Amino acid sequence: MTDKPDENVENDYEYSKRTYYDLIEKGQNALDDMLDVARNLEHPRAYEVVSGMIKNVSDVNDRLMDLNKKKKDFYKNDMKQIEGNTTNNNLFVGSTTDLQRMLQNVKNNDNVVDINERKPSNDETEWCVSRQPKRKERRSGSTMD
Repeated sequence: MTDKPDENVENDYEYSKRTYYDLIEKGQNALDDMLDVARNLEHPRAYEVVSGMIKNVSDVNDRLMDLNKKKKDFYKNDMKQIEGNTTNNNLFVGSTTDLQRMLQNVKNNDNVVDINERKPSNDETEWCVSRQPKRKERRSGSTMD
């Protein structure tokens, strides 16, 4: 006996296939002989037996085709299981800056935006101040005469 499951499946398949071939061949030989008997006897029961034999031979042919389909499906399912067992879950723990550095694989920091270290330039500060709405000054403590 062999230890590998694939070899067992192959051996069983080959044995079953040979058995079906033998059954089909013997069934066809018996069918030919029974047709000769039916022609000589010209009895309705003999022709009924011939029709049953034809059905049996065709059933064995169907089983042979099913055997081939089962073998193909067996190996197809094995391939799906082999391909479908890998799951990759990755988790990055760090800042977005660290992630950018890792993804870009940059040795210098020119292309990386670090929001912690960035300070607005003078132009940006002046622009922000000029865009603020002007407030009306209120005089406190004065009364109108």
